[in-house]
Amino acid sequence: MSAQSTVYYDEMDSPIGALTISATERGVCHIHFGTADFSLPTLKAWLKKQGIKGELVQNKEKISPIVEQLSEYFVGERHEFELPIDLYGTGFQKKVWEALRNIGYGETRSYKKIAQEIGAPKAVRAIGGANNQNPIPIIIPCHRVIGSNGAMVGYGGGLDKKEILLQMEGAIEKIS
Repeated sequence: MSAQSTVYYDEMDSPIGALTISATERGVCHIHFGTADFSLPTLKAWLKKQGIKGELVQNKEKISPIVEQLSEYFVGERHEFELPIDLYGTGFQKKVWEALRNIGYGETRSYKKIAQEIGAPKAVRAIGGANNQNPIPIIIPCHRVIGSNGAMVGYGGGLDKKEILLQMEGAIEKIS
């Protein structure tokens, strides 16, 4: 997939640290844990891998609707995102990510349950791989996927961030 476009980015502070948010004219396409200085090399590599060519431009105005909804989420005022998304991934990954979007605020699902929901009951490991490649964490709530035994396993941003997000949503008790 080769596309020529401008990719806008900016960063925001959040309860789980700095986030670098990227979007095309079509919608939010990438969220990375960390400041822009830290995230831009990863973002550039991701854009290249996706075949997205074009200029990377810092633009607070283009990113502000995303920041606004994320800010509302972080203070508990928003439980669902209403943002256009420009999603890049394989057909399988997109199927998994769509299933993740159906997990409600404050709920969790196991990797096994997601595999069953998408009609691939033996693809539990592949579900984990797709989760790990989710380019839009939080908005596509991969943090809501846990192990079959209820254990918190794997999160691209780190298990500490996953724990904070799940506690914030009331999906788990505070772990001390």
